Amino acid sequence: MPRRLSRLALLSACASLAVPAAAAAPGDPGVPILMYHVIAEPPSGAPYPGLFVSPRLFRAQVRELARRGYRAVTLERVYAHWRRDRPLPRHPIVISFDDGYRSVYTQAFPILRSLRWPAVLNLETRHERLAWGLRPRWIRVLLAAGWELDAHSISHPDLTRVSDGRLAREVAGSRALLRRQFHVPVDFFAYPAGRYNRRVIAAVRAAGFLGAATTRYGLARPDELYTLARVRVDGNESAIALLAALRALGS
Repeated sequence: MPRRLSRLALLSACASLAVPAAAAAPGDPGVPILMYHVIAEPPSGAPYPGLFVSPRLFRAQVRELARRGYRAVTLERVYAHWRRDRPLPRHPIVISFDDGYRSVYTQAFPILRSLRWPAVLNLETRHERLAWGLRPRWIRVLLAAGWELDAHSISHPDLTRVSDGRLAREVAGSRALLRRQFHVPVDFFAYPAGRYNRRVIAAVRAAGFLGAATTRYGLARPDELYTLARVRVDGNESAIALLAALRALGS
């Protein structure tokens, strides 16, 4: 278990700070964004085993969602629906992976590819250089398959506690690095460990991001573009339990 995963224990986001950025359509039920980290069995003694979802369980979750009519889309496509009235499937769902662990490529990607489903990679740029991280060549394979690349900072700090200069480097700098390396838009941000406040939101907006994902539980809605809720998938959550949670949210 990598030591830096301990920072992901900060999964309780700050109180919701909605920043109006788009008008919600009347009766818009919102879109679920699933939040995953590592697709692997948790190693013995892992302090946060809930961050791990086994490949077997992930496969069962994805197949059950497909069987019940859900269809995976990117966050960019959801945004286009909200702002430009572009069509979405009847039951859209966004599958997101935070940080950038190699299991996203080795385990999750083949399962999603079998359904021709895209996903969203919220990449902490430092992960490209770590032993357990995604390599740039793998990220390019994901992008070629229709995945979306978004930013998750450079080094995963608590952005509410850093200096103004470091905040700009972690937010705007991570976007610039990814755009330069992979030549894709990188239009969305995911707050490290879900930590944000009005100052952090302002930095995200100033960097040119169209929206940002939190760890706040719920459906993502168009009137909360910079505080998008997500549904964290725990390591022991069955496919049926996940489906029930989505139905309870109104998805």
